[in-house]
This record gives sequence, C-alpha cells and structure tokens, in this order.
Amino acid sequence: MAQSTISRSANERVKMKIVVIGGSGLIGSKLITKLTEHGHEAISASPNTGVNTLTGEGLAEVLEGAEVVIDVSNSPSFEDEAVLNFFTTSTRNLLAAEASAGVRHHVALSVVGTERMAASGYFRAKIAQEKLITEGPIPYSIVHATQFFEFVKSIAQAATVGDEVHLAPVSIQPIAAEDVATAVARTSVGEPLNAIHEIAGPEEFTLDDLIRQGLAARGDSRTVVADPHALYFGMELSDTTLVPGPNATLFTTRFENWLKEPVPEGK
Repeated sequence: MAQSTISRSANERVKMKIVVIGGSGLIGSKLITKLTEHGHEAISASPNTGVNTLTGEGLAEVLEGAEVVIDVSNSPSFEDEAVLNFFTTSTRNLLAAEASAGVRHHVALSVVGTERMAASGYFRAKIAQEKLITEGPIPYSIVHATQFFEFVKSIAQAATVGDEVHLAPVSIQPIAAEDVATAVARTSVGEPLNAIHEIAGPEEFTLDDLIRQGLAARGDSRTVVADPHALYFGMELSDTTLVPGPNATLFTTRFENWLKEPVPEGK
C-alpha cells in the first residue's frame, strides 16, 4: 500500500522549482500545498496567473529555472473538436517551452482506461496528449488515476434521465483526490519513469452502487438504475474499462470514510 506522504529518495534534491500547470484546480491546488510543505518551490501556472498553454503566453517566463513541470490542466470544453485542440495544442506548446528551458521531467495526470475509451472524444484527446508526451523530447511520467470520489456528483448528473440515474453495473475502483495529489507529487520528485503508472483506491465497486451510495450519503433522492447498456459519457463500458491492472499502486482512503468528511461549500 502507498503511504500518504511524499517519499524522499537518497538522490532527491533538497529543493526544486516545480511548475504546476492547472495549479489552481482540484488536484493542482493540493499539489502546490504538498510540494511547498516538502520544501520545493511550487509555482501555480494557469490563465489567471498569466500563463496560457493554448497561446504560449507566459510559458517561457514561468519555466525559467524549472526542473519539473506537472500538467494537471483540463479542457474548459468537452466538445470533441475543442477538447482535442486543447490537449494537443497545449501539450505541444508546453513540451517545446520545456525543451527550451531545460526542464528535465514532464509529469502528466491522465485516466485509467484511457486507451480503452477511444469511442469518447474526450478520451481520444487524452490519447493524443499522451502520444505527444511519449514521443516528445522531455523525459516523462504519466500517472493514470481511476475516477475520483469527488466526481460522484458529476457522473450522476451526466447519467440522469428524469429522476433516475442510469449506470452500467461494471467494476470501478475509485480514489480520493487527496491520494491522487500525493501520488503525482511523489512521482514528480523522483526520476522520470518514461512509462505510465496506475493508481487506484483500495476498494472495488460496481459503478451503479458507488453512485447509489454517494448520492444517498448526500441526501440525494434520485433512483440509481443498473442498466448494462447505459452510456458513460457517450460510450458503453465493459467490466474492465474503468479498473486498473495488477501493478497499480493502491491507496488507503476508503469511500465510506471520505463520505464522512465535510462537503466543501458549493459541492
């Protein structure tokens, strides 16, 4: 089982400049906190800090002196053409700027099962992003995480028909966002893997039961229907689509314990 702190190897430098693309988001903000607490200079980079990966604005300046770049950004639009343009253009711009700046490690967060979900425009875009990284000039690590506990509400919303939530009863092994941030932070301070590493939570559910438990805990009265042909963001799932392989790192936060935590305002 993985530990809940950032591991330090004998070769790890005491302090590094690490730029977090998407540093103001759910995972990015947690990364900034964790890396700073461990003595690193963690810089949040996003449009609201003057860094735009789509246009390239601010990239050269923010990457000056950086050893590691972590990309946890996401597309503002999930429309097929827009999301493909976001991930491919942003990644090309980022890798080119990293090469000019002498960045030694590119870390990207992606999704377990991405390669199995090419029927979805979003995941085709993620596949294209990963291809650019693996064929690019910067040593890299790609972290594939299972779906976050925090996504229960959005998954339910996307699957709602009337007052029912239709979901396929397929396997899923979700993870807490806090654990995702720990995994990405740990990866960023180590040597590049030049590979994909999978992470997941400790428990396997069926997708319908996970959402059923999550909605009930939040007082949501919608009925969750187990429907083998229900679409998941536009595609049918098999029982292996959303689960990690045997070499995944498993974290320890359990869904029932996460549900007992206070819900952030507006969630």
